Amino acid sequence: MNKKNYPNTDEKEMSISEHLSELRQRVLITLIIFAVSTLSSFSMLKQLTIFLQKPAQGVKFLQLAPGEYFFVSVKIAFYCGVLLCLPIAIYQIIMFILPGLTGKEATIIIPSLLGSVFLFFIGILFGYTVLAPAALNFFINYGADIIEPIWSFEQYFDFILLLLLSTGLAFQIPIIQVFLGFLQIISSKQMVSAWKYMIVLATILGAILTPSTDPFTQILMSAAILTLYFSGVSVLIILKK
Repeated sequence: MNKKNYPNTDEKEMSISEHLSELRQRVLITLIIFAVSTLSSFSMLKQLTIFLQKPAQGVKFLQLAPGEYFFVSVKIAFYCGVLLCLPIAIYQIIMFILPGLTGKEATIIIPSLLGSVFLFFIGILFGYTVLAPAALNFFINYGADIIEPIWSFEQYFDFILLLLLSTGLAFQIPIIQVFLGFLQIISSKQMVSAWKYMIVLATILGAILTPSTDPFTQILMSAAILTLYFSGVSVLIILKK
């Protein structure tokens, strides 16, 4: 990677072996942080399980198969380890590629990576505090006077995981828009002019990304997608792209 674009760094180019050595070191650091995060999450499993159950107030959870809760516990610890390790992994990526970037590339790629992580966690928070309670309340209250809600914890966890992951991914829309704008593939004016098509697309994405079938949750997801879309347009307008 050429470091001539940064006057504060060494002018000498690194050899391939030095690049590989640096890459191995950064991967090792990331793996160590991931292992520590996963083990720490496993030690706090009771608190994490209670935290995940909160959106489903009034539901009794059962272990429907031998070892079901154990395997779900492993999955909880693994995914929490990934989430906790994600900022460190992004930091290691930035520090590895930074010396080889031009000033213009750095002003696009670095903020985009940081913004992507930030929006991903905001999406997870939105899914946990808004979408999950809305979807679960619909299923709990529907037929509550006839059937008592008793759910498999593994199936519930898979539902929550899919909902939070899809919401976090949906919150990447502004980042994609900024990339497209800086690459001059599409301008903010073209994005604004396509608002009718975006409403249709947001409705479809809301139905696809929401694991529940109730219309209220899908409407919330669609509204969030539209808000994110026009937020990305606003950023491009400010940047005059």
